[in-house]
Amino acid sequence: MAEATKAAVEPRSVDAGRGISWWTDAWALFTKSAGMWIVLALIMIVIFIALSFIPFLGSLAVSLLAPAFFGSWLLAARKVESGGALEVGDLFSAFRDRLTPLLVVGALLLVASLVIAFVVGALGFGAVIGAVSGGASGSGGAVMAAIGAGMLAVLVALVLGFVVAMAFWFAPALIVFHNVAPVDALKGSFSASLKNMVPFLLYSILYLIAAFVASIPLGLGWIVLLPVLMLTAYAAYKDVFGG
Repeated sequence: MAEATKAAVEPRSVDAGRGISWWTDAWALFTKSAGMWIVLALIMIVIFIALSFIPFLGSLAVSLLAPAFFGSWLLAARKVESGGALEVGDLFSAFRDRLTPLLVVGALLLVASLVIAFVVGALGFGAVIGAVSGGASGSGGAVMAAIGAGMLAVLVALVLGFVVAMAFWFAPALIVFHNVAPVDALKGSFSASLKNMVPFLLYSILYLIAAFVASIPLGLGWIVLLPVLMLTAYAAYKDVFGG
């Protein structure tokens, strides 16, 4: 049984073109119940906004609960794909029996975000101090060095953020569909993302284009893009893990 479980969650490499297919597959799933997907997305957004108004604890709750909502979305995607009717309660389906491991993932995500913020903040603070001291002393070299440090801070933020995204992308799916432990789910997600770097790069390029287009009409396009974006995670999971 243990060997079967291991095989079920072993990631595979897919062709680069699958980075496009994740979008088309997600769109096909979205159109099966477009109205309800948008309703679920709006409810989730309202919940997160309401929580954000609670000082400190609200932002903490958002970070902890985000993977649970993500997991619920994945379960809802499988339900719709199987011909089931989407309901508001599906937004909370992962809260019933997978909440604890998903909260652990949320906590680890929060820690990772804080570490990134600390590292980038330290580099950025050094850049500011260098620029100020260089400007005060009239040292052009010091100012250029400070600018370089600032650019390094941005680069570090991008790299660390990408690494964290690789580790968390498939983690909720591995938990809700395979009951994988949180740390093992993070490892499995990172391994799967690493094996499929090329399709993910293509996927990311399409995301940037879609995000730009969705933002043009006062950001209203995100009402559709957000649910489709989350459904791409289900399409990618099925492709890479044979869901």
